[in-house]
Amino acid sequence: MNNEDAKVYYDRGFANEKKGELGQAIADYSKAIEINPNYPYSYYNRGLVYYRKCCFDKAILDHTKAIELNPNFPDAYYSRGLAYFRKGNLEQNVYDCTKAIEINPEYSNAYISRGNAYYKIGNLDQAIADFTRAIEISPNVALPYYNRGLVYHYKGSYVQAISDYTKAIEINPEYAEAYDNRGVAHHNSNDFNQAILDYTKAIEINPKYALAYKNRGLTYACKGDYDQTISDLTKAIEFNPEYSLNYVIRANAYYSKQEYEKAWDDVRKLKELGVAVNPQFLEKLKKNPGADADGEISTK
Repeated sequence: MNNEDAKVYYDRGFANEKKGELGQAIADYSKAIEINPNYPYSYYNRGLVYYRKCCFDKAILDHTKAIELNPNFPDAYYSRGLAYFRKGNLEQNVYDCTKAIEINPEYSNAYISRGNAYYKIGNLDQAIADFTRAIEISPNVALPYYNRGLVYHYKGSYVQAISDYTKAIEINPEYAEAYDNRGVAHHNSNDFNQAILDYTKAIEINPKYALAYKNRGLTYACKGDYDQTISDLTKAIEFNPEYSLNYVIRANAYYSKQEYEKAWDDVRKLKELGVAVNPQFLEKLKKNPGADADGEISTK
């Protein structure tokens, strides 16, 4: 067999990858590598498939081999950085994305990935700088605006966060996460009505968006609309029954409506989940029906 034969397997692997037949794609790329072990793109593409299959160690090995064969391969550095990010190795992600940027200073995705790593590391100013550079390179891509909005949000700069979320929505009007997080920023700015509008839009886009139901329910609670709070938290629980905060918020809403038995039901659920209930809330609730004389939660 010769390099032409390797190309046949490589091309077939690429076609199978596009069709989502990942196992066959790996087999084809592996055969191409067996025939021609010096072609970096066979390793690179196989690494991409391993990444899609969440086989991050194998993806790293393949991208590393591609880099050995072609040290000026920015996509291999970037993709290896993504795999390291998924493994929680943020420092290595920063290193690989920096290498990709050195080779290609206009590599917008590398700035985004490195910005994500800096954000998780806690280097917020550098994260903002990377997302800003990505925006300069690709001003019509929603993701760097959204990610920069998250950083500003974390810093408490809600006006700037709202501005970035809004820009992300202008570019991608179906960006449910951007609506949801803009709603949180409005909530934190005490603009509850606008927050509710944003959560509602997020839910329209994704009717199973548990977090948006939870956030909208919490905002309704701040407005004293406990019926709507309970309705939203019930939906949130339907779609994410293991998220303890949903039960905490609904229990408080039931308490505010003096529906104590239902509040106790949520407390029991929290205990089933192994979550400690706020002692002060328990003390208040123990003064009402649903508790035995010794203050223990009734199972009746």
